[in-house]
Amino acid sequence: MTTVTAETSPYRFDIATTALLVIDMQNDFCSPGGYGALMGYDVALTRAPIEPISRVLDAARSAGMKVIHTREGHRPDLSDCPANKLEHSKQMGAGIGDMGPLGRILVRGEKGHAIIDELQPLPQEIVLDKPGKGSFYQTDLDLILHRAGITHLIFTGVTTDVCVHTTLRDANDRGLRCLLLEDCCGAFDPELHAAAVKMVKMQGGIFGWVSNSTEMVGALAGTPALTAA
Repeated sequence: MTTVTAETSPYRFDIATTALLVIDMQNDFCSPGGYGALMGYDVALTRAPIEPISRVLDAARSAGMKVIHTREGHRPDLSDCPANKLEHSKQMGAGIGDMGPLGRILVRGEKGHAIIDELQPLPQEIVLDKPGKGSFYQTDLDLILHRAGITHLIFTGVTTDVCVHTTLRDANDRGLRCLLLEDCCGAFDPELHAAAVKMVKMQGGIFGWVSNSTEMVGALAGTPALTAA
């Protein structure tokens, strides 16, 4: 059993039943010319978690932890993009499916949809494509976690207040024990990032636990690597 110092109490987990989620660290959200930048947001805020996530990824991989990456995006014909989402994106000046500097915005297979170079998945790691904000919506994530016997999830990625929080709340309702690594997440508004983190800790941890990359890497450093039976 591994223990991480966290709020509002220590977070205890077994490597074999824990997965690290890296949510939507894509060019469309983290690179100049992507969806976020075209809406007028500062991608420096969503790039800030890259280095902490990288350190946690290295530690998790060394420990043998399951790693799952997610990407938000749509089919090229936009048949899985709700009308309200499409309309909103166009109002923000970054219409989903429109051509941008990184290809068609939020469309699978385009450069903008790809995970950033700094956090490329390893061949054996799962990459989950999702059409919505939550990682459980219209995906097989629940089945993947169930088949692997996962009971604990560690959350990283962007944005804290939207895709990360939507997934975390859903996971909590499904009975999963969720740990948010604060410095491994980012949002286009620092105040919303802070509020989203605070929400997790309310009522003694209504949605889960909160810690950081330093605590997680330190805890994993003392954990024997999980080996296949």
